[in-house]
Amino acid sequence: MQLPELSGASLELDGGIGTLTLRRDDVRNALTGTGLVDDIVRTAEWANGCPDIAVLVLTGEGRAFCSGGNLKEMRQRQGIFGGTPLDIQDSYRRGIQRIPLALQRIEIPVIAAVNGPAIGAGFDLACMCDLRIGSTEASFAESFLNLGIIPGDGGAWFLQRLVGYQRAAELALTGRRIDAGEALAIGLLLEVVEPSALLPRAMELAARIASQPPRALRLTKRLLGAARRMELPEFLDLCASFQGMAHHTDDHEEAVTALLEKRPGRYAGR
Repeated sequence: MQLPELSGASLELDGGIGTLTLRRDDVRNALTGTGLVDDIVRTAEWANGCPDIAVLVLTGEGRAFCSGGNLKEMRQRQGIFGGTPLDIQDSYRRGIQRIPLALQRIEIPVIAAVNGPAIGAGFDLACMCDLRIGSTEASFAESFLNLGIIPGDGGAWFLQRLVGYQRAAELALTGRRIDAGEALAIGLLLEVVEPSALLPRAMELAARIASQPPRALRLTKRLLGAARRMELPEFLDLCASFQGMAHHTDDHEEAVTALLEKRPGRYAGR
């Protein structure tokens, strides 16, 4: 399947693992004014229709993972930050807010390989991913209040689900920056590694996930998302429905056989 056309990022696909790299180091991979919003959304939508991808790794090129909003545009009231209050509301809804919706709908796991600072909406972007591995050079700040604004991309929704309400409130209300060690300690990061080991470790984890039966993998990702918004009785009904589907796949039969024969499974996505 042909890869989507991107303007500020690049996408590579190898062995079921997609790597989406933000390549706007000139503005520290800012999301606004760069085309990166469209790139992320387009990649998520493409992944849902591509059976060849099992996992997406998201990382940044250069000095930062993602610096969030472009401060020069913000100061000059350009782009998403320009116009009347209603204009700005529409710009957020039709712009940066498409990212959390796209990543909520994506059917495959997303791993953030955080190579450097993840600030404001960049912090929130990392929080929207399923798993986060950080370089020792990574840092994080829910810095909106420092600019006299609020997390308009939905960050307050994601952050408290990762680290709990009290810690999320402290980070959002103070706007302070935390380093990779503290991010690991509060459960924001899964692991912290040296910069040179960041992508290899992310790819190792991605490869382990990509080795799972493809259809059951996507169903499991959908269940994890549904569990955030459903009550238990309705969620259990969904689990039963998905389980019925999974039991009737060829990959389920292959997985059981492979386990009994003590060998790796060979899955065809059927």
